[in-house]
Amino acid sequence: MLLFLSAVLLLLCGYFIYGTIVERIFGADDKRPTPAIALCDNVDFMPLSDWRVFLIQFLNIAGLGPVFGAILGALYGPVALFWIVLGSIFAGGVHDYMAGMISLREKGSSLVQIIEKYMGKKFRVVAMIFMIGFLLLLGAVFALAPARMLVSLSGWDFSWWITIIFGYYFLATLLPIDKIIGRFYPLFALMLIGVTFALIFVLFFNGEDFYHQISFANQHPQNLPIFPLMFVTIACGALSGFHATQSPLMSRCLSKESRGRAIFYGAMITEGVVALIWATLGMTFYPDTQHLLSAISADGPGGVVSQISSGYLGVVGGSLAVLSVIILSITSGDTAFRSARLTIGDYWMKNKNTLLKRIVISLLVLSGGIALSFFDLTVIWTYFGWANQCLAAIVLWTASFYLRKNGKFYWITLLPAGFISAVCVAYIMYDKIGFHLSASLSSWTGAFIAVVLMIVFMAYRSKKL
Repeated sequence: MLLFLSAVLLLLCGYFIYGTIVERIFGADDKRPTPAIALCDNVDFMPLSDWRVFLIQFLNIAGLGPVFGAILGALYGPVALFWIVLGSIFAGGVHDYMAGMISLREKGSSLVQIIEKYMGKKFRVVAMIFMIGFLLLLGAVFALAPARMLVSLSGWDFSWWITIIFGYYFLATLLPIDKIIGRFYPLFALMLIGVTFALIFVLFFNGEDFYHQISFANQHPQNLPIFPLMFVTIACGALSGFHATQSPLMSRCLSKESRGRAIFYGAMITEGVVALIWATLGMTFYPDTQHLLSAISADGPGGVVSQISSGYLGVVGGSLAVLSVIILSITSGDTAFRSARLTIGDYWMKNKNTLLKRIVISLLVLSGGIALSFFDLTVIWTYFGWANQCLAAIVLWTASFYLRKNGKFYWITLLPAGFISAVCVAYIMYDKIGFHLSASLSSWTGAFIAVVLMIVFMAYRSKKL
């Protein structure tokens, strides 16, 4: 219990201390008019209340990551808590804040436009293809997973649920942001937070011992290496490139720059707490990581969510918990497709945001998501995890260029950029989806590439100066 409370306390300290430092380095300025005010179109650009924007941002970035990722990360034991805490404070929070605030300063620009401006035009096509592919991949994941969970709850056929979900995605992608997302998502976010905290409160009231084995050694039953695998497995609860596709959505709804720390950095810290809770539940509900692995192998992470929720909250409470996770996934899926629509629209529509063009782009991106939904979820999830952290690395490198260009202290983004770059390279070298090399050789390769990238960054800076 003390370990869990200490981790939560560190996250809160990270928000108030390091989050303030990041905000001051960036230089939030309420005298600047935000895109929500200056470019209001009552579709994507419009001011929303701060509490509403925070809850929407939290729900959008959460997805299945802080639940499924944390459960899979729990296989490594309590060492997973270190990454959740340190990652959220020094990487994820910084990443999300910079993605949102740079977009805000660039008139609500999408991520691809920001990458093009600060990384160079030669990256535009690559960034566009990678971003659209990634968002479609993510949208497919966030349609398949909840559809399967809904089948187990209702008994309805899978094809019915996947059709309903994609039909909803079309409406949420197309309509003005205040019609569905702005109206209902804050309520969904409160539901998720309430159910998640109810689960951890049960542990406190039952007097159960948190973590059956408090050891920071690798406890993975299959002895899979912590580096780089754990840092890709636990993404949304510590650092996730997907968040950078969502932050620009809310940068178009912010009325003051000073609200950015609470909205972007704060939502990431809140998600870190959710990931802490689910990792703790996974390590506490089952007697050891071997039993947890058996449960995951038998029913998947969704089955584990159902077992834990029903075990602690009963049938009714457990069903509500599972439903909150389903909603969490669906609401992140539709904003992924919305982000894809905006990314394409920023180039095609320019200043002509017509309904017909929005319909055409929405149908186009949803068609890609539907096509991907025919693939196996496990395979899609594996590629999504690696692509997700690659995108996080790209965003952190872009933020480093932004800070350097504006004469600001760029090490707050450069160091996590180098670290996650090492993780991405090592992962593709080690995992079976890549070169399948030894863990040692993969790790050294990742570290070498990261050092080279940082040297190139510094040399480029010296040349410019």
